[in-house]
Amino acid sequence: MQTSALRLGSLFAALAVILGAFGAHALKKVLTPELLQTFETGVKYQFYHSFALLITGVLYSSFANKFTKLASTFFAIGIILFSGSIYVLVMLKSSGQVGLGGLGILTPIGGVFFILGWLMLILGIGNKNK
Repeated sequence: MQTSALRLGSLFAALAVILGAFGAHALKKVLTPELLQTFETGVKYQFYHSFALLITGVLYSSFANKFTKLASTFFAIGIILFSGSIYVLVMLKSSGQVGLGGLGILTPIGGVFFILGWLMLILGIGNKNK
């Protein structure tokens, strides 16, 4: 689990750098300021939770338990659902489509996974090696 969280956190962070640079350079020319800000929100939360994955991977060596494992899983799911749905939403809106339709619920569900990840991390730190 420790290595997986570290690798995944590193991968998501690298992708956040790529997407952030893409947004700052290529998308800045084609998106409205509102859509660009929305895209940047996805990148920002992807960064925050990439670091959360890295921290969880490091903490697992001292706090190896089911809660710490769940924290890393929830952070990864949150990144995919929250940031991923924002990227898709921006792409659809910039191409003239209205939005995600029923899939728009993925963004707040991703946010719930972020919150659950932090709560699991709190529980994991409180339960050493269980």
